[in-house]
Amino acid sequence: MALPNAYTTYSNNKIMTASPAQLTLMLYDGAIKFCNIAAVAIEAKDYQKANVNLQKAQRIINEFRATLDFKYPVAKDFDNVYRYINDRLVDANIHKDIEILNEALKHLRTMRDTWEEVMRLAKTKDRA
Repeated sequence: MALPNAYTTYSNNKIMTASPAQLTLMLYDGAIKFCNIAAVAIEAKDYQKANVNLQKAQRIINEFRATLDFKYPVAKDFDNVYRYINDRLVDANIHKDIEILNEALKHLRTMRDTWEEVMRLAKTKDRA
């Protein structure tokens, strides 16, 4: 019984001590994880599980959209990408279509990898 509590404590501490950049990366990872779970569920014809996990991924994407700062011109571009990904997740959920879901996943992974690279470059720049 102590092990699950230790993991929960570790997870909570990881989140509470993360920088905003690290939290963003964790959210991307979470969206990808939920999409992967949904993909497996669709293949297994467990449509309830697919629905629940696609909705979790959509909530993350909607949170990204809600926190965009539109005083920066690039925010509109991010909003368009996030809107597109969200629309594809909705379509994948409605049709339980793995191909549509894989397209959304491809875009999520690209966004996540780009964010990770930005974090790496910022860290390198801070050291210089």
